[in-house]
Amino acid sequence: MTARPVILCVDDEVRSLQTLERTLDEEFDVLCASSAEEALTLLESNVVQAILCDQRMPGKTGVELLTEVRERWPEPARLILSGYTDSDDIIRGLNDAGILQYITKPWHPDNLLMILRNACQMYQLQSENDQLNLEMKLSEVQASTRVKQKRARLQQSFQLDQIKRAESSPLNDICEQAAQIAPYDISVLVTGPSGAGKELFARALHYNSLRKDKPFVVENCGAMPDELLASELFGHKKGSFTGAISDHIGLFEQADGGTIFLDEIGEITPAFQVKLLRVLQEREVRRLGEHQRRRVDVRIVASTNRDLREEVKAGRFRQDLYYRLAEVTLELPTLAQRPMDVPLLAENFLAHAMRDFDKPVTGFSAEAMAAMQQYHWPGNVRELQNEVRRVLVLAKGEYLTADLLSPAIQQTETRTETQEIDLLDGLDGSLKERVEALEQRILKATLARHHWNKSRAAKELGLSRVGLRSKLERYGMERADPASESTQTNEHTE
Repeated sequence: MTARPVILCVDDEVRSLQTLERTLDEEFDVLCASSAEEALTLLESNVVQAILCDQRMPGKTGVELLTEVRERWPEPARLILSGYTDSDDIIRGLNDAGILQYITKPWHPDNLLMILRNACQMYQLQSENDQLNLEMKLSEVQASTRVKQKRARLQQSFQLDQIKRAESSPLNDICEQAAQIAPYDISVLVTGPSGAGKELFARALHYNSLRKDKPFVVENCGAMPDELLASELFGHKKGSFTGAISDHIGLFEQADGGTIFLDEIGEITPAFQVKLLRVLQEREVRRLGEHQRRRVDVRIVASTNRDLREEVKAGRFRQDLYYRLAEVTLELPTLAQRPMDVPLLAENFLAHAMRDFDKPVTGFSAEAMAAMQQYHWPGNVRELQNEVRRVLVLAKGEYLTADLLSPAIQQTETRTETQEIDLLDGLDGSLKERVEALEQRILKATLARHHWNKSRAAKELGLSRVGLRSKLERYGMERADPASESTQTNEHTE
């Protein structure tokens, strides 16, 4: 049963106390005190919801008693009962004792019951309010703790040393460069084919920077009309265009103090390039439909699968905007250029997929892994992730076998064996002459795969740059277009 409210009645007249007790005991638990001292003693050992006190008593008056009660037990509702209507008493009671109501004698039972019901309800509401305030404070602390924990997990998951790669991976140099530039407020352009992991590096740059506790926001700029893109990035005022039914804060303002990642930046129109350049130059945004400019402090990381230098030469991308975005450029390789990373990536994707689908397996068969390493992965890391998830769903046994792989990947092993046989065709002469001819073919194929970047080709072949150059001179394999080679070599100098 729900406990009844407790009322403390204080009156030096015994008959008045008895009358109050008889009137109230049907709805309330009634405590009676004939003096201020007795009332204070009862309050020390009981929780009461309301105190009904006579004003004129020997020793302390009702107002004096309730003033002390207010200091020691502020929660109970305090009411004065008096046959006198002295205005000074009333004013003092309201100011000093925080009296809820001043009730004059003679009182009517129904009226008194209604007043005390309301007083107890007010006490209950105040208690609930205090409890809610306490819970809100606790929730705020808990929410703050959860945010800090989530931020810590994000920062840990996007550390550069968490990027899956082999010891000989071409990503090692890129991660080293990213770690060096991450702490500095410098714009970074991340280039590479679709699915190569450009957003992963953008997040790594943010979470390894001094802005890591501030927002990281993403906008894909591809195939978006200028007005909609401007609204998303800069914000708009209600009514500034059809469909603008409320004010909207743009991503530049949302990212204030943090990092904004502009994906597929090479797709924006020349007209929008001008708007974006102004924001980057002035570090101010103006919402659509407003004249007010707002200061923003953001770091820019952009990405593209286009060659923006060629776009600049062709007049499709502004040169001044390019240099604003590309203070530092990180060029990500294709997955075909890093086959040594395929096993690590595949195992990592498999671990995540097993958790997502609640489907444990032992792993990949040797044949399946070999086929995946030989495949050229036109969709890069994203295609590999999709393939792993697909194979896991189709698997019926303990291992993910080669026959589960997509037909294009299964055919790779057959093509590779044919290519190895073709590689030996046409080799005549002594063993030494055949080995030298084969070496020339390997050198030529490796350089072509790396666009004649000698540093990368030498690293793949396990040679020093000087050693590679010596072999090229020996076989007379210098590139036919030296100017082009020189330009490319300078661009990729490590």
